[in-house]
Amino acid sequence: MTETTRKTAPTIKIEIFIAADIEQAKQVCREYCMEVGACVTVEPADYIYTGGQEAGVRVGFINYPRFPADVWAIKDKAGELARRLMERLCQHSYSIVDPEETAWYSRRPA
Repeated sequence: MTETTRKTAPTIKIEIFIAADIEQAKQVCREYCMEVGACVTVEPADYIYTGGQEAGVRVGFINYPRFPADVWAIKDKAGELARRLMERLCQHSYSIVDPEETAWYSRRPA
């Protein structure tokens, strides 16, 4: 029988929420992951709000035990990718949810 390797790391989960075409979002994520060495999940999300709805994605980061990191390193990567998604997908805003807070970012005039 083959021996199994087991590694653990503190649980850290950070998610980006942004409206976008999922295939375009996946491509931006692929490019980002190849550049910086990362792994993310990309899931479809439907945003339903007063007066409308739009399709989008939820992009997830975890503290992957094979390459563990601290919460600040993961937050930095999530922020970099979220800004890139906003620019490349022609969006005006996004949200990032981490264990401590939910932050909304916008490039619309105040």
